[in-house]
Amino acid sequence: MAVLTTIIPVFTIIILGWIAREKRFITQELMGPANRLVFYFAIPAMIFQAVSKSSFNLHFHPAVVLTSLAAIIVVFALAWLAARCLSLAPSRKATFVQSAIHGNLGYIGLAVAYFFLGPDGLVRAGILAGFMMVLQNFLAVIILQRFSGQSHGHAIRTVVLKVAGNPVILSAAAGITASLTRFAFPQVVDRSLTILSGMALPLALLLIGASISLRQIKDQIRDWVGAGVFKLMVLPALGLVMFRILGIPSADYLPALILLACPSATLIYTMAGEMNGDVELAVITISASTLLSALSLSCWLGLAG
Repeated sequence: MAVLTTIIPVFTIIILGWIAREKRFITQELMGPANRLVFYFAIPAMIFQAVSKSSFNLHFHPAVVLTSLAAIIVVFALAWLAARCLSLAPSRKATFVQSAIHGNLGYIGLAVAYFFLGPDGLVRAGILAGFMMVLQNFLAVIILQRFSGQSHGHAIRTVVLKVAGNPVILSAAAGITASLTRFAFPQVVDRSLTILSGMALPLALLLIGASISLRQIKDQIRDWVGAGVFKLMVLPALGLVMFRILGIPSADYLPALILLACPSATLIYTMAGEMNGDVELAVITISASTLLSALSLSCWLGLAG
């Protein structure tokens, strides 16, 4: 029951976002600024406030972090091998592999972690998301650079800029610093952060729904299904097996499992456009994996919870 009361509300808001776009309550002109507002202000405020008020030593689990990162690296290699076996065009190979490992942690992952596990789960997921985003961005740029024909120096600069400027990573790092130093913020600052972070999850989910494109999902089924299988099934399955082999309690690994099982991130569309990837495949995979993740997340949470 806890799984259903988590997944149904989250994806109800996502569907409302799609309806709002179809009815033009959310226009294409609005989506860009609204997405930047969520990405650069609301979600960082939510993560910073949650992490800074927590005990980092209590919520940071090194084995969970390392196991999650190892699972991403293994699936990255498997997806690269699969892309070669499918004889995809270079740009499509890059987007296929990126879609298989680059999850939507900031929008869907944190929302599911919060509603399923509460504030404690949000803190654990927020800390872990910072580490995972660094690796995801790094691997995504590696694969895009490998098949884009761009210079090695350009790839390094892209990695550094994306990691250094990622607001989720920065807010998690700032929150960890505040937690370790036990810095107490004035009440006016705390309440301002509460107001700002309150719009993070609902607006993020509405924007995810508004970005879904149903018209293209019927096209190129083989490629987006392949990437979706890696992202929604293989990656969380590998993570779950590794967590259990290591004897990690479910209370510690559930936030990581949620993040591993997230659908492909909307950022893969932006990165595909910037580094000569396959933009069309990115749009299709994001849309299809987001819709299918309602079922896959329910299954993984039911199995592990």
